[in-house]
Amino acid sequence: MGAVVGVVTETLPSAMYKVRLEEGSLVVAHIADRIDRNFVRLLVGDRVRVELSPVDVGRGRIVEKL
Repeated sequence: MGAVVGVVTETLPSAMYKVRLEEGSLVVAHIADRIDRNFVRLLVGDRVRVELSPVDVGRGRIVEKL
């Protein structure tokens, strides 16, 4: 699937985040390598772009902080 925009609602252990997408669904996402290498920090309320997994739509990867 393509990338969608959402808002971080909760931080979880092991660098995972709960993200509420604009369409209303909730996904669990981890940080992409590129963001982690550049020391970008995410807080609750931040708008992010998430790539959803084609296998499990409840999981994704945060690829950009908006």
